Amino acid sequence: MSEPTVVARIGKPHGLRGEVTVRLHTDEPELRLADGAVLATEAASGSGVPRELTVRSTRVHNGIWLVAFEEVPDRTGAEGLRGTRLVLDEAAPEVADTEDEDVFPEGSLVGLAVHDPAGAVVGEVVGLEIGAAQDRLLVRLADGREGRVPFVAAFVPEVDVDAGRLVLDAPPGLFDLED
Repeated sequence: MSEPTVVARIGKPHGLRGEVTVRLHTDEPELRLADGAVLATEAASGSGVPRELTVRSTRVHNGIWLVAFEEVPDRTGAEGLRGTRLVLDEAAPEVADTEDEDVFPEGSLVGLAVHDPAGAVVGEVVGLEIGAAQDRLLVRLADGREGRVPFVAAFVPEVDVDAGRLVLDAPPGLFDLED
């Protein structure tokens, strides 16, 4: 069975009527987050997040996508959605993320070999953590330690999904901060 395609991750609540910010993982949000769209969810066990959410409304405010769901009427309910992944139902048609080179679904990043700028393998991407200001790659180093790397061009100047690799130009000591 293949890894589900993540459309977006839910961030913090916005306002009092149940809207949430979302971090997009698709280049066709107008299609995936259209009013009435039903999206499967992935959330922590016992979180109380419904297995599916129905889009009530979508809008962009100051460059940030805001989404409201039929099942979530207020800010309290929206707070409970934080960190939830919105995923495509297996029956939904695939949409290729080809227009925006900076959009990488989490499933396409996990398993990529991590190379330093000189080309040496330093580890492997094991996940993507969504943050309020920026996303972070979860990287397992060759020595078994795991670290978080800001997923920004200054630290990750090259991502080549087809070749199964990315380049990490991390400052010295970045992974020592995790200890």
